[in-house]
Amino acid sequence: MPRVLVIGAGVVGASVAHHLAAGGAHVTVIEAGGPAAGTSSATFAIDVTHLKTPHTYYALNRRSAELHVRLGDELGGTDWRHPVPLVQWGHTEQEQLVIRERAERLRSWGHACRSADPSELAELAPGVSPDACRADELVVHEHASWYDAPLFTRRLLDRAALNGADIRYGLRVTGMLRTGDRITGVVAEGRRFEADWVVNCTGPQAGRIAELAGGSLPLNRVPGLVGESTRLPDQDRLGAILATPGVDLRPAPDGRVVSISWPVDAVLPPDVEGASDPARQADVALEQALHRLGREVYAPLRAAEMAGVRLGIRPVPADGLPLVGCSAATPGLYTVVTHSGVTLAPALGLLAAKELISGASVPDLADYSPDRTPATDVLDESVQVMSSAGAITAA
Repeated sequence: MPRVLVIGAGVVGASVAHHLAAGGAHVTVIEAGGPAAGTSSATFAIDVTHLKTPHTYYALNRRSAELHVRLGDELGGTDWRHPVPLVQWGHTEQEQLVIRERAERLRSWGHACRSADPSELAELAPGVSPDACRADELVVHEHASWYDAPLFTRRLLDRAALNGADIRYGLRVTGMLRTGDRITGVVAEGRRFEADWVVNCTGPQAGRIAELAGGSLPLNRVPGLVGESTRLPDQDRLGAILATPGVDLRPAPDGRVVSISWPVDAVLPPDVEGASDPARQADVALEQALHRLGREVYAPLRAAEMAGVRLGIRPVPADGLPLVGCSAATPGLYTVVTHSGVTLAPALGLLAAKELISGASVPDLADYSPDRTPATDVLDESVQVMSSAGAITAA
């Protein structure tokens, strides 16, 4: 069995490590911080299958969402997964048209979603302000979920460790080991770690790791704020994911509400990541704006405060599709990096582990080679949403 070194203990690295260890590989995980220390703990973390295009990518996301359920059999339950409906609406005619056409396409693909009268909000999310929805109709995705990403990451790492994985924290990779042209390990904090394969699961740091190996990745780094409210009373708890024109809201543990806003993210200062306390130096006004937008939609938030805001740096490939596999420029370095990592972690971890253990190409990953030429037009619809809001400049 191969010796595999996984760099990164976020949700994607944890899934790769779990599936490798379950398959009998000799696995070492090294992480600069702690489990889920980076973007995996600063993410909105919902099932975004409904936003994925083209159809092959939608199918991969749908398969991965289903694998979240199956992983419960391996990990002793799916306490990180919380099924709730997702409710969408638009304000302008164009916004409503986009949502309606998306729903028609999804239904043709066998996706469970339906149109509904806005009066149903009184049942789906009773706390929505009467003034928050000016649409003629809603689209309801019945089988959506939100995920506790840090908990999911820990569950995967714990099981990987039970299966023999060696997991080490506080080790930042600063160099690569080579035998001839092949990457055969890394240097981290002055220590050498050798392996048959090195797997780059470092999310927004994936480009830096590729450069250390003499390669590059077509990868954007997109900052975003994720807010979390103080606890709401039991009777006011949010029971659905709300996708609205200005802000998205979802439930969180202990009756809290998590929020993101593409318009808010679009005005984050370019130097936000380098600040010593980036969420604060991003401008307290943005935190206040995020909470205000949430309060305008969900009335119970008007009696709550913003408990905190986290800055996440999203790794977004240039065409929105995952980067998975070994580049010809960096033999021995296998990359797994994607946007929507919480949704996709189960499938990408399973498929990457299969490829690494078997040594044979997995057809389901053929479209996601790091050596592909990114499409001129962004294919993934969720990245189109970010681009149209100004949160990212389309590559």
